[in-house]
Amino acid sequence: MTLNLLVDTSVWLDLTKDHRHLPLLDALLAMTEAKEVNLILPQMVLDEFARNRDRVMAASRASLSSHFKRVKEAIIQFAPEDARDATIKQLNEVDHRIATGGEAVDEAVHLIEKLFETTTPIPVSDSVKARAADRAIAKIAPFHRQINGIGDAIIIESYIDALSGRQDGDVFAFVTHNVHDFSQKGADTRLPHPDLAAYFDGSNSRYSTNLGPLLNEFAEELIEEITFDREYNQQSRQLSELVEAEHKLFLQVWYGRKWGIIDRVQTGKTKVVSRETWDETPLKKQRKMIVDEIWNGMLAAMKSTEEEIGVDELGPWTDFEWGMINGKLSALRWVLGDEWDMLDT
Repeated sequence: MTLNLLVDTSVWLDLTKDHRHLPLLDALLAMTEAKEVNLILPQMVLDEFARNRDRVMAASRASLSSHFKRVKEAIIQFAPEDARDATIKQLNEVDHRIATGGEAVDEAVHLIEKLFETTTPIPVSDSVKARAADRAIAKIAPFHRQINGIGDAIIIESYIDALSGRQDGDVFAFVTHNVHDFSQKGADTRLPHPDLAAYFDGSNSRYSTNLGPLLNEFAEELIEEITFDREYNQQSRQLSELVEAEHKLFLQVWYGRKWGIIDRVQTGKTKVVSRETWDETPLKKQRKMIVDEIWNGMLAAMKSTEEEIGVDELGPWTDFEWGMINGKLSALRWVLGDEWDMLDT
């Protein structure tokens, strides 16, 4: 039995970000060399990876380095003198580990590009282009979000083409981290969007948002052996990862709440007024007003947030997604020292 695997660009890029993914890439390479896995590689995936690879690598290194720099500066400025030297010495050890993490990014990219060499990229055929365009016209996944999803449509149509040639006993799988475009909306994101569900029976054709468990079904012993060979131990996430994730969730919650203010202004429930009018208005009536400079500052801050993390990461959210985002923020803040349910923005 051969596992015919199409891995979306989002997964390949995410695999470069964390050294803990290296055993997974080792296992996938071993499985392809043993003919247990056949990679389905659309040219679109190859091009997208090449276009985004350097940016993702640089961002991964910069994120670690920037957090480390801020911590070190805080220690130099605020730590007691009698403990400062010892603390700086420990931070220098951390700095070394950050450099090692950067090397792991390079190794991950090398392994991925080596995997790409195990198969022949599939060019974009006219029929795939036509079916992708039909999806756009019909506004079906991955065009259901009213954004340009032509690249995603070409990738999923390439998978559908490959699936049509399935031989008895073979298993096909499509793996993606792009749950906004391919998964169920506002429900279990491990399941495909209803527009795509007909192509995934859960047996001969799998939809997955997690490559590790999928490969583990087919090569559990191999993965364990490779993991042991790398002397890989499960570790807690680095502080920088936690801080970065908390900051992103904070922005998402803050941004989402501002739409409530915008709605009240647009429906006339809240009025934008000058500072002079605000000062002259009784306290009870001020509750239905917002000062124009605060209003304009809020809109500017929302625009800045869109530029920082991208519009696609800012909703709109279903009730399910909104609850998940708030829950994640609460949990991360608890890990970082806040009380449970701390959701202030």
